[in-house]
Amino acid sequence: MATNVLPQPVQRLINEFARLPGIGPKSAARLTFYLLRAADDQTLDLATALQDMKERTRFCSVCFNITEADPCLICTDETRDAVLLCVVEEPLDVLAIERSRAYGGLYHVLHGAISPVEGIGPEDLRVEELIRRVEQGDFNEIILATNPTLEGESTALYLQRRLGDKVGRLTRLARGLPVGGDLEYTDEITLGRALEGRQEL
Repeated sequence: MATNVLPQPVQRLINEFARLPGIGPKSAARLTFYLLRAADDQTLDLATALQDMKERTRFCSVCFNITEADPCLICTDETRDAVLLCVVEEPLDVLAIERSRAYGGLYHVLHGAISPVEGIGPEDLRVEELIRRVEQGDFNEIILATNPTLEGESTALYLQRRLGDKVGRLTRLARGLPVGGDLEYTDEITLGRALEGRQEL
């Protein structure tokens, strides 16, 4: 699409949409032109929702999940098993595990996985915060629930080395999950079985 024929605000929105994961230039243009034709209130509602999200959400200072209140609702829930900690890559993984209803402990969100190809090392993740939390806490078991990808496996191995002598039981999700998949796209039954069948490392 020739950029010189588009008004600058339209091109800017296309460019911003195209920066989102999974959105290419054509999808970005389709979204932009949809919003141009949409009712004003729909477009303004989207703008308000984006602004609201940025202004009202933050990361929990304990588990680093997304939250409005700090600490988050999961960390302050006294009915949860406080000696069980599940380590995940992203906040979306917390949602996926919660949907399975097979887990009632606490979480720690790393915000990514180790990936030398992309230049992401342990220092770019919430690993040191996890180590401190484990050293200061009283966890009986830590579940490494990273994705079953090369990066997820590398991250789990690294965490196993760092945490192995700091906790009684270190487990990994069972192999009910498809290799190369993401937790957020796994159905509740498969994820529930994977949690129930987790194995000792």
